[in-house]
Amino acid sequence: MNFRKILTKDGTEVIMGKNKEQNEALVKEFIGKSNFILHTATPGSPFCVITKKPKEGDKKEIAVYCARYSQDWRDNKKDVKVSVFTGKDVYKLKSMPTGTFGVKKSKTMVVKKDSILKLEI
Repeated sequence: MNFRKILTKDGTEVIMGKNKEQNEALVKEFIGKSNFILHTATPGSPFCVITKKPKEGDKKEIAVYCARYSQDWRDNKKDVKVSVFTGKDVYKLKSMPTGTFGVKKSKTMVVKKDSILKLEI
């Protein structure tokens, strides 16, 4: 699949889904693993998978990308809440639609509007 890939300032690769089908394929590849995954607290954003141990500041930088490509940002242009979890915390029930997963536990980061606007410049 043609996932969106970015490199952080520290050189950490991040793979991002572009739609629900890509999100499904991407998360299924990393479910049960220790990779960090980011997704907005509300539906409608890419799942962002960090492919190796993140360096200091990587999670914050990746959270900005996750927020930038979300429906929450597109529709509201306000601060966006982003959840951070590992593949070990992800589960999938047969009743869940394509691109939807459950998360057992996560931490939440708030990405400020100013940070997203700086990324768009």
